[in-house]
Amino acid sequence: MSWKASARHGVREAPGGFALVQELLNTRPAMSYSSDLLTVTDDAQWWVTEALGTWSRVSGLPAPTLLLSAGDLRSLRRLRTAFETVVLAGANAGPAGALPPADVQVSLVPDVGGWVRVVPTGRGIRWLASALWAEALLAQQAGLWLRLKLCHNAACRAAFFDTSRNNSGVWHDVSTCGNTANLRAFRERRRLSGHSGGQQVGMVQAPEPL
Repeated sequence: MSWKASARHGVREAPGGFALVQELLNTRPAMSYSSDLLTVTDDAQWWVTEALGTWSRVSGLPAPTLLLSAGDLRSLRRLRTAFETVVLAGANAGPAGALPPADVQVSLVPDVGGWVRVVPTGRGIRWLASALWAEALLAQQAGLWLRLKLCHNAACRAAFFDTSRNNSGVWHDVSTCGNTANLRAFRERRRLSGHSGGQQVGMVQAPEPL
């Protein structure tokens, strides 16, 4: 079972329905080889249909059929930006700035076993927003939220689920973004070292007096 947007980036996927949040974040372009899925209505419609179908299967909850308009695409992009802000706020140490209110509703529904479930409610994009924020809340309660990260490569920013033991991952793929960043840092150190060495050439130490 694959989440289509995240599969483009080749990232580790978040567990269960939490991956729906990761999917939204990964609708951004996959480096230079794949487009933004929320720019063209046909692309966005394909994505949301696939994503909600997958979410319904992993969550065990029904999902509506959403038919998107151009205005819905703008709403989706704003929602994506809001989640990026929240993810980054959780990743950064220290107090965060004011975050936009979610302004969504959910339903609390007991199942046959007596467990209360958080169920999305609303219509259209508001239902999708309800599902996304509900998954964020559940992930926070389960201690999973801080493992959803954006790649530190500014040209990538793929959302990945960090499975490292101490939650220290910063790259969605060490062999690509990690090596690129390390090579860039190495070249910068060599440049600075060469510049510093150049300053030392030609310096003559005065002989000590006899």
